[in-house]
Amino acid sequence: MGVRDSPWAALTVAWLFLQAQVLHSQEHLLCNSSDSKALLDLMSNFESPIEGWELNANANCCNWLGVVCDSTSSLGLSDDPSSSGRVVELVLASKMHAGNLSDSIGKLDQLRFLNLSHNLLESTLPESLLHLPNLQVLDLSHNEFSGPVPKSANLPSLRFFNISENSFSGSLPVWLCANSTLIQVLNLAANYFSDVIPPGLGNCGSLQNLSLATNNLTGGISEDIFTLGQLVQLSLQENSFSGPLGSGIGNLTELIRLDISANEFSGSIPDAFQNMKKLQFFIAQTNGFAGFIPSSLSNLPSLKFLNLNNNSLTGTIVVNCSAMSSLVSLDLGSNNFRGPFPEDLPNCQKLQSVNLARNKFTTPIPQSFRNFSSLAYLSISNSSLSNVSSALGILQHCSNLTVLVLTLNYFDEELPGDASLSFPKLKVLIMANSRLRGSMPQWLRGCTRLQLLDLSWNRLGGTIPSWIGDFQSLFYLDLQMNSFVGEIPKEITGLPALIHRNMSIMEPSDFPFFWKKNKTSGVLQYAQFTSFPSTVDLGGNSLNGSIWPEFGNLKDVRIFVLSNSFLSGSIPDNLSEMTDLETQSVLQQSVREFSVAYNNLSGPVPRGGQFSTFPNSSFEGNNLCRDHAPPCPTSQSQPGLTSHGDDNSGSVDHAMSDINLGMTIGLAFGMAIGIALGTTRTGDLCLHAIIRFCDRVKLCY
Repeated sequence: MGVRDSPWAALTVAWLFLQAQVLHSQEHLLCNSSDSKALLDLMSNFESPIEGWELNANANCCNWLGVVCDSTSSLGLSDDPSSSGRVVELVLASKMHAGNLSDSIGKLDQLRFLNLSHNLLESTLPESLLHLPNLQVLDLSHNEFSGPVPKSANLPSLRFFNISENSFSGSLPVWLCANSTLIQVLNLAANYFSDVIPPGLGNCGSLQNLSLATNNLTGGISEDIFTLGQLVQLSLQENSFSGPLGSGIGNLTELIRLDISANEFSGSIPDAFQNMKKLQFFIAQTNGFAGFIPSSLSNLPSLKFLNLNNNSLTGTIVVNCSAMSSLVSLDLGSNNFRGPFPEDLPNCQKLQSVNLARNKFTTPIPQSFRNFSSLAYLSISNSSLSNVSSALGILQHCSNLTVLVLTLNYFDEELPGDASLSFPKLKVLIMANSRLRGSMPQWLRGCTRLQLLDLSWNRLGGTIPSWIGDFQSLFYLDLQMNSFVGEIPKEITGLPALIHRNMSIMEPSDFPFFWKKNKTSGVLQYAQFTSFPSTVDLGGNSLNGSIWPEFGNLKDVRIFVLSNSFLSGSIPDNLSEMTDLETQSVLQQSVREFSVAYNNLSGPVPRGGQFSTFPNSSFEGNNLCRDHAPPCPTSQSQPGLTSHGDDNSGSVDHAMSDINLGMTIGLAFGMAIGIALGTTRTGDLCLHAIIRFCDRVKLCY
C-alpha cells in the first residue's frame, strides 16, 4: 500500500483493533439507556431520520445500523456478564446526513471509533465531542463544519484525527497535542486555518502522518515539526508558508513523503537530505527556491519522485543517476536552468516521467536518449530546442514512450514526414505553437494507440488525410490555426472514441499537466490526459465544403470548433444529437464549446439539443438565422480571417492581428497545453488553460 493511503491504513488498523475487542455478539447485548438517549438526541439534530434507527427510547440501539456495542464486563465496568451494552463504535459515513452534532454525543463515554465522514453536517463542533476519554479514531472529514475547533480538548486515547475537507477556521488546533500524546495521524487539510503555526505540535511525539495542506497558514515551518522524529508523511502544500525551508528538515529521518508545494518558500533548498534514507517523494513545485539542486538531494538513492517545477533554480541540471537508482519521476520544468541538455538521464534505469519544460538548453536532445528504454512521459516544451528531425529520429528509439510534448520549440522548421519514423506506443503527441511547416506527417499513421493529438498553431498545409479516422482511441484532435485546405475528411465522423469514449482502454498517469491552487480557485483541473474533454477543433484553417451530417454521431464530443474557415451550406440538424456539448466557465472566462463562426454557412440554426444555449458569437460571420436573432441577412461580409493567402503562414499570422480572448473556442481548453510545459507562476495572472495563447501574444510576460 502506498504512502498516500497511510491515513486510511491507520484507520483500517484501528478499526480492526476495535473489532477484535468486541468479543460479544450484538444480539445478546441490550443497549445502555443513557447511550440510547444520546443517539436519539443525535438523530434529532439531523434533518432526516437515520435508516434503521427506531424512535422508541426502549429500543435496543445495539442492533441499529452503524452502531457497535460491547458489554460493560468486557470494558471492565462490571463483573456481571449480563450487563447492558455500551456503544463503542458509531459509523455513519457517506450517508448524506445533514444537520449538526448535538452535545449529547459527549455522553457516549465509551465510544472508541467515530466515523461521520462524507456527509453534509455543518455548524461548529460541540465541545463535549473533544472530551471522550476512550475515543481512539475520529473522522469528520468531507463535511461542512465551520468555526474554530474548541480549545478545551482532552482526548487521551486518540490515535487518528481527521477533520479535513471542511470549513474550520481560526488558529491551527495544536492544543490537541497537549493531552493526545498518542496520536499518530493528524489531518487538518483543506480548511481555512490561518496565521502562523502556534507552538505545541512537538507534544505529538508519536505523529507519523501530519497534513496541514490547503489552508491559509503563513510564516515559516514551526521548529516543533522538526522534532517529530517519527513522521512518515508531511503535507504542507497549498498554503502561504514563506522564508527558507530550514536545515532542520533533515532531522525527519523516517520521512517517506514530503510535500511543500504551492507555497512561498524562498532561498536555497537546504543541503540536508543525506540522512533522510527513506525519503521517496519530495514535492516542492511552485515556490521561490533559487540556486542549485543540493547534492544531498540529487544523490539520494531512495528518492522515487522529485518535483521542483515552477521555481527559480539555476545552473545546469545535474542528476546522479548512478546514485538515484530508484528515481521514477523527475519534474524540473519552469525554472531557470541553462546549459547542455542532460545526457545522463537514460542511466536512471527506472526513470519513466521527465518534465524539463521552460528551461533554456544550449544543445539538442542527445544521442544517449536512444537508450532511454524506461522513458514513458517526456515534456520539453519551450526549451529553446532546434532540429526537430534529429529529435524525432532519436526519440523513436524510446521503446516505451507514451506521452511526448514538444510545444514551442523547433520554430519555422519543417516537420519531417518520413514514414519510417515509428512511435508504436505513443498515446499523446503535442507539437503546438511552433510555426512548423509541411503537411500531416505520414509516420503519424503508425501511431495506432494515439488518444490525444495537438498540432495547433503551426503552418501545416495540404489536406487532412482520411487515415485520421483510423485511430480507434483518438478522443482529442486539435488542428486549429494551421493552413489545411480541402474538405473535412468524413472519416473523422466515425472516430470510435468520439462516438462512445471507452475509458477502460485509457491508462491514468501521474504526468504533470496542470493543476489548481486550492479548492476555491475555480480553475478546472485535468490532472491526467484521460480527463481532458473530448474535442474536435479544426478552426482557423482554409477548409471548404460542407459540414458532414454524420458529425451528429459524435455523441461524446464536448468541444466542437469549425470556425474561421470557408465552409458552406447549412448546419445539419443532426448536430443537435451531439448531446454532450455544454457551456462551462474557467475563472469566469466563457468557454463556448461549439463554434462554426466565420464561414460561408447559411440557413437556420438547428433548434434541437443544446443549440439554443450557444451564444450568437458561435454562429456569427455567416448567413445564419435562429429563433431569437434577427432574420437572416441577404448578404454578410466575413470579418476576421477572410483570406489565408498562398503562404502557409497566412492563417496564423493574419489571425494574430485580430484575435482576442473571446475568439476561437478551443483556446480556453486549448488546452492547458500549458500542459506541463511550463505553466506560468501563480502571480502571472494568466490562466493555465490558455497558456499556449499567452505564449504567442505575450500577455503573460
